[in-house]
Amino acid sequence: MAGTKNHDYHILPPDIWPLVGAMSALTTTSGGAMTMHGLAGGKYILLLGFAGLILTFFSWFSNIISEAHAGDHTPVVQLHLRYGMILFIASEVMFFVGWFWAFFDFSLFPSEISKAIGGQWPPKELESVLNAFDLPLLNTLILLCSGTTVTWAHHCLIHGDRDGLKKGLIATILLGLLFTSIQAYEYVHAPFPFGKDTYGSAFYMATGFHGFHVIIGTIFLIVCLMRAVAGHFTPRQHFGFEAAAWYWHFVDVVWLFLFVAIYVWGNWGFPTE
Repeated sequence: MAGTKNHDYHILPPDIWPLVGAMSALTTTSGGAMTMHGLAGGKYILLLGFAGLILTFFSWFSNIISEAHAGDHTPVVQLHLRYGMILFIASEVMFFVGWFWAFFDFSLFPSEISKAIGGQWPPKELESVLNAFDLPLLNTLILLCSGTTVTWAHHCLIHGDRDGLKKGLIATILLGLLFTSIQAYEYVHAPFPFGKDTYGSAFYMATGFHGFHVIIGTIFLIVCLMRAVAGHFTPRQHFGFEAAAWYWHFVDVVWLFLFVAIYVWGNWGFPTE
């Protein structure tokens, strides 16, 4: 019969939200550029773009949740969703590779930019750097603990323990907020500014983008908590939570590399604050 579905794939109907999202992204970029150049109305255009993006996220993801509840997310569809998340995380890995590359290039070959940094790393003009075994070590322990709590939540979900799922998510969210707060305090009291030299630029870009990913991951988990309270996840169908857990573990692993490479190795032998 014509129109009869005889496959396990989900054919998406026409939707306006991809177009709205693209227009909102363009508006956000334009507003940001206008704001940076001090042009009139730039801030309002930027806020309009952000509002459009938030509306797109909420509406588009709501549609995806409705599709899951309608039974459109067959095992084949869920497998492809997982492939998509894996590819997204792989692209994020390469994003951080660029910042690590810059940091190692500056630190391993300081003589090539000797006029800028005095032929040594960290640059001579710095009076001190952050102590890796102070707040950075505390934040490392916090993120490692958050990795265990999100794993606990995942195991609770698989075994049908909704109370444990909620408690694990709440603990992970609180640990993520604590990490962000400590990093903000660290930035405020750092003994070197952003953009004055290659060290400050490489440090803040690498750790700052990681901090941004922690904020995104925390929002991701808050949404999962709201969905868990609403009873959306089941032991056999919970890709939304699984994607959030994968993302959070990715954030944890990146931080371990940042801590070892930038805070410990990159500051070795230099006076600390």
